[in-house]
Amino acid sequence: MAYKIVIDPGHGGSDWGASYEGRKEKDDNLNLALAVGQILSDNGIDVEYTRTDDVYNTPFEKAMMGNNAGADFFISFHRNATGIPMASTGVETLVFSDSGIKAEMARNINEELEKVGFVNRGVVERPNLVVLKRTKMPAILIETGFIDNEEDNKLFDQEFDRIAEAIADGILTTLDLGGLAETPLYKVQVGAYEDKAEADKLTDSLRGNGFEPYMIFQNGLYKVQIGAYEKLSNAVAMENRLRNAGYPTFITT
Repeated sequence: MAYKIVIDPGHGGSDWGASYEGRKEKDDNLNLALAVGQILSDNGIDVEYTRTDDVYNTPFEKAMMGNNAGADFFISFHRNATGIPMASTGVETLVFSDSGIKAEMARNINEELEKVGFVNRGVVERPNLVVLKRTKMPAILIETGFIDNEEDNKLFDQEFDRIAEAIADGILTTLDLGGLAETPLYKVQVGAYEDKAEADKLTDSLRGNGFEPYMIFQNGLYKVQIGAYEKLSNAVAMENRLRNAGYPTFITT
């Protein structure tokens, strides 16, 4: 029987989370959460989300979504901030208590993200956070770099795919599923722009039409993509859906 994981992109809607020079935490959280969720799904995990677009639910409501789903794990995606630009750097993962499989998963994720280039700030106990306190299953909250640190943002954008794969690998390793499959993952690219605002516009359009896009920054371009499929046929099926909806596409790996 497959594991079920509830993926929680932190904040949303009127709640931006942290922000820095126009960059909103809620957007980074959603993009990364969808990318990780897709990889987990492609590796046999039953994935549900607390949100797949720009809406707000209270932390308590999100915890109840996890409980009502009967999930085995609850994973919340966030980015850190101090309010003082460049004051802090790195990743850390928060847990209700530093014990059990949740702490093991938190350490595995941090170690994988350290390989990508982040400073590993360790596992931090935060027993008063609602999504860690009110969830009935093991729960973690990943702080993927500081949004008010330009170097962390650069790493987040340029190594987006590797970051998503690192988090998924840390999760799968904890579940004794052997990490990511060593096979190419097919992705459907819908657009690539030098201007992030244009990429944001396309992302919003896709979400408005029921798709689950994410954005990466690669070779000087903001690329809007969907999926990470092991089977080419699944990518082709998604490409056909997108083209029928009026979007130009191509498949990449």
